[in-house]
Amino acid sequence: MPSDLPSVPLDPRASGAPVAAEDVYLTPVGVLSGLHAPDGQPLAGTVLSFTQVELAVRRPDAVARKVMGLHDLAAWATAAGVVPAVERRLAALSAPRPAFAGLDLSRPLVMGIVNVTPDSFSDGGDFAAADAAIAHGRALMAAGADILDIGGESTRPGAAPVSPAEEAARVVPVIRALAVAGAVISVDTRHAQVMAAALDAGARIINDISALEGDPDSLALVAARGCPVVLMHMQGDPRTMQLEPRYTDAALDVMDYLMARVEACVAAGIPRGRIAVDPGIGFGKTVAHNLDILRHTALYHGTGCALLVGLSRKRFLAALSRGEAPKDRLAGSLAGGLACLDQGAHILRVHDVAETVQARALWQALHGRNI
Repeated sequence: MPSDLPSVPLDPRASGAPVAAEDVYLTPVGVLSGLHAPDGQPLAGTVLSFTQVELAVRRPDAVARKVMGLHDLAAWATAAGVVPAVERRLAALSAPRPAFAGLDLSRPLVMGIVNVTPDSFSDGGDFAAADAAIAHGRALMAAGADILDIGGESTRPGAAPVSPAEEAARVVPVIRALAVAGAVISVDTRHAQVMAAALDAGARIINDISALEGDPDSLALVAARGCPVVLMHMQGDPRTMQLEPRYTDAALDVMDYLMARVEACVAAGIPRGRIAVDPGIGFGKTVAHNLDILRHTALYHGTGCALLVGLSRKRFLAALSRGEAPKDRLAGSLAGGLACLDQGAHILRVHDVAETVQARALWQALHGRNI
């Protein structure tokens, strides 16, 4: 975590600037295997625990940050008059997550990507035909994918939208065949019509890049159907999102958005336990924004929801390296994925399933759980 940012005074009232509860953010740091941190707080039901947090406080003109132990955090909260807020945030960070679509989240899950599109950024056209997509999905299942995420509309930067009818025609035959084969299927769509058709065909999870805002019927549909949903952050839309993304503080702005969407879903009748959040790496973010968000991956456990991260083969990996083509970004994808597991991510959304499953096996063994 950055160490050159302004410190948060331990007696915030001394400066005459009271702290509002909604302006307090906690990112677990000092994350360790639960076997080695008996005095730490458990991290979101995983095998990890944390002994420190990065406390962030929004001010009108800046964000103040300070890393502190949990005892010092309690003292700070008392001095700031925000004990209930800090206790709620710690409870959300620590609480175990219920099963997601029947899958145990105490171990990391691998979600394999199946793009039934002619123009996705990484493998557009490779699996556009239904037979090819079904074969690819079966191969990902054999490689160890826990979930298959099937999408029929490219959301790469600059992509043109696809009609819901065309999108449904692409994905429904693939979903139906892979559901019969026993796959746990997520449908990657922002259209309520496609969501309904996919659920009818056997999908069990909705994965929406618009966090159920892109279609006025999607929120009610997901609430009525009782299915799990992934809410992703995106600034703008795929056609414009990378033109000039701006944030006051990328990590915290994304957290604010995700919290607001989670609360909207809960108010609409979707239980928090059926919600996963995704900070949306590469969706309306510069390289610097992506890095800031990834450094604060554990912040998003504060939503109280399961945490999914998708950075596989993203363009920022090449920008940090030698400009590699999407299919040559495996090493960066694995490094980023393992870094997210180190911060308690529950689900990794990836193209390269076999390699990620192998990397996960080592990660689990190092943390005392090789299953």
